[in-house]
Amino acid sequence: MNTTPTTGALAVPGATLYHERRGSGPVLLLIPGGGADAGLYAGMAGDLAAGGYTVVSFDPRGQSRSPLDGPAADHRVADWADDAYRLLELHSPHEPAYVLGCSAGAVAALDLLARHPERVRRVVAHEPPLVEALEDPAPYRAMFHEVREVFRARGAAAAMAHLGAGLGEGPDREEATELPPEVQEMAPRMYANLPVFLEHVLCPFTSSVPDVAALRAAADRLVLAAGRDSRAMPALYGPARRLAELTGAGFAEFPGGHVGCTEHPGEFAAVLLAELSREK
Repeated sequence: MNTTPTTGALAVPGATLYHERRGSGPVLLLIPGGGADAGLYAGMAGDLAAGGYTVVSFDPRGQSRSPLDGPAADHRVADWADDAYRLLELHSPHEPAYVLGCSAGAVAALDLLARHPERVRRVVAHEPPLVEALEDPAPYRAMFHEVREVFRARGAAAAMAHLGAGLGEGPDREEATELPPEVQEMAPRMYANLPVFLEHVLCPFTSSVPDVAALRAAADRLVLAAGRDSRAMPALYGPARRLAELTGAGFAEFPGGHVGCTEHPGEFAAVLLAELSREK
């Protein structure tokens, strides 16, 4: 199967979204996290298309190839979810679609499900950093604000180091296997996106409060997910587990950690396809 994507640009309020499409079948929309773009999923998009889906991925507003119409400001979860909704209206206008969101993309995917349940057949939300869902969010809320202050005072590298330490990444953390060439191609863009992520995405998204009642009503279409390697990181693993308990939705472990889709793309895709097929 030829999995070379076709690309396009979609004008939405406040931005223009770069998006990619490959494969055929029901639409599976992939929402990247803060700082990332469509390249986050490039290592597994071919497997997903071969699994029988029309795979749509995109660069979130203000990141990489999706410019804003005006000056940068704090991002709103609702805007990201509205962008996802408009992409579904473009690529799957007559049928509900499948959605995978990772990290900040998972936060947006949950908001999309809560406000537009009729547009989705199944949402897999991988490690949404919604620490407000935890029983004691205060330490993590403070840590994320510290990261932003470190960025303002000392720059992106120091801020990312502070974030890693705050999340619980030890110095002996196992190195990921070599990234696929398609994902490596994203690395310079992701590095250039770090200021947007650290200043305008990290705090607004992690401080967002999910609509638990709406998610509970749509729990049959929701899978909360986290990486096996994130078990010792409460701010990453904990919200998914807690939201599964609060909503009655399913919970699944995926290979790797917070960016398991790039660390183990083939295995990640296989687990995702299995989770999607449970509903079909």
